[in-house]
Amino acid sequence: MRTSVCMNSTIIALLAIACYIAASVVIALRLFRSDTAQIIPRPVGMGLGFAGVLLHGIFLYQNIFTGTGVNLGFFDAGALVTWTILLLLLISALSKPVENLGILLLPLAAVMIILDIRFHTSHFLSADAPWGLRVHVLISLLAYSLLAMASVQSILLAVQDHHLRHRHPGGFIRSLPPLQTMEALLFEMIGAGFVLLTLALLSGFMFLEDMFAQRLAHKTVLSIAAWIVFGSLLWGRFKSGWRGQKALIWTLTGFVVLMLAYFGSKFVLELVLS
Repeated sequence: MRTSVCMNSTIIALLAIACYIAASVVIALRLFRSDTAQIIPRPVGMGLGFAGVLLHGIFLYQNIFTGTGVNLGFFDAGALVTWTILLLLLISALSKPVENLGILLLPLAAVMIILDIRFHTSHFLSADAPWGLRVHVLISLLAYSLLAMASVQSILLAVQDHHLRHRHPGGFIRSLPPLQTMEALLFEMIGAGFVLLTLALLSGFMFLEDMFAQRLAHKTVLSIAAWIVFGSLLWGRFKSGWRGQKALIWTLTGFVVLMLAYFGSKFVLELVLS
């Protein structure tokens, strides 16, 4: 029975991967070949993306929610974060032109599913864990996901800005929204992510026994450092109109520090020291 469940889960995962790859190919074709945009309509890529997210969600449900509790092992957590990112991205794309971020995020999600199938780790959040801890985990997950989307958006914005400055507005650039729109979307993501990160830190201090305990100290310090970086970026934007290369550097710096806070500590504790 257990083998049958595992086989079914693997098949669902492979179908999710196929949908993600197909969706990323469609987005790439629409981005880099202007004639393809008329042949392959936007809803095709969106539909494949939503199908992948649905299958990905079923796969996660079968693997993460167990009788012992919620399994947030390293690769399961990575697959969950990428699923959340894509869900937020596709929902946002229904009203905003952000689906082009999928050209990087869709393949990343496919890779995380493959790693989750191949390497299985366990780190359980007990079924009777306090509600405050669950709220903290949920808010943290949303904060990481939004700021990851902002990081990809900043890279895409930097490429667009470079092409326009050097007067090479090719098919790729023509397929993107105007630079001002891209920039506004970037800071909307960072602003929302910063608010959620603030709530995640506050909920951690409220509901965790000791945020500076030995096993949590590095995670707490790095999370606070990332909060300072993103807060400084938003302040610089508000006071001095930071944009372009400066915004890219600050965004990516904050994101790297934040990922080290969560996945860096999980990697060391679950894969290196286990």
